[in-house]
Amino acid sequence: MAPVIPSCRHIARDDRVPSVSASAIVGGAGSGYHVLRIRDYSSIKVAFPNGSHFDSHPFRVAGRTWVIRYYPNGDRPETADHISLYLRFKGQVGPGEEVMAQYVFSFIDQMEMQKPAFVGNLEARRFGTNGSWGYKEFIKKESLEQSNRLKDDCFSIRCDIIIAGLRRAEAVAAFVVAVPPLELPQHFGALLLAGKGADVRFLVGGKTFAAHWCVLAARSPVFDALLFGPMKEGTSTENCIRIDDMAAQVFQTLLHFIYTDSLPETIEQDNGGATMAHHLLEAADRYDLQRLKLICEDRLCQQIDVSTVGITLALAEQHRC
Repeated sequence: MAPVIPSCRHIARDDRVPSVSASAIVGGAGSGYHVLRIRDYSSIKVAFPNGSHFDSHPFRVAGRTWVIRYYPNGDRPETADHISLYLRFKGQVGPGEEVMAQYVFSFIDQMEMQKPAFVGNLEARRFGTNGSWGYKEFIKKESLEQSNRLKDDCFSIRCDIIIAGLRRAEAVAAFVVAVPPLELPQHFGALLLAGKGADVRFLVGGKTFAAHWCVLAARSPVFDALLFGPMKEGTSTENCIRIDDMAAQVFQTLLHFIYTDSLPETIEQDNGGATMAHHLLEAADRYDLQRLKLICEDRLCQQIDVSTVGITLALAEQHRC
């Protein structure tokens, strides 16, 4: 039987305390603190894998709403042996505006860190709409588990905040030169279509594609190895490389992305292109194109349903998504 994962409402409880102002709130300034109490620490650690998180109940300081975001097993693979902790602003600010705030996380016994004088000496951070700051390695799980701060499988974290106010970006009157949009992708796309100066050809699905080694090598470590290293793929003759296990349309789209850093408009407008996204994900992983890989992952996540969940999970496991 699969383990029952309790809801966040039961496994994490907040001791809500009113914002304690060190001074009158003037112009958006003020201070306060919030206590996040983690109960059933061991169960939470099992229930939430690396990269998973939950938020505290929202609390208000100086009239603005915040949450504490808690990652029981770290927020990324390289911090899997740590607890990650972030202060997240849950409000909205206008264009060019940011909330300036100083903050510190501490365990309940660290009284010195909770004094306004200590917090006030910290660097003020800029929080935009839904912005967050914090610590990817707040504490090593092993250190917490061996300390006296974890009692009866529970511990508490306090977040002290001083709000300095709202920062507005002021417009500066100046002579403005109209700069045209970025043209590099357009020019490289035209270079690919024209085939001018091409020095390598690919035979894929019965179709020949002309390309430029220097562009391929600059964009893909795998193509770089094909050009400058002993690595070989498929069979090649006279600067022509044959790729047998890829469709021509997929390779054409791959080349378009390499030259322009974007997908063709026909692909972007294809809302049901899950099959193409599957193939492109495989190609991106094969040629180590990380940005294309993330684009494909995002598209597959948006289109996942009963008919695609099986193959999507298999691809995710195969390509470590």
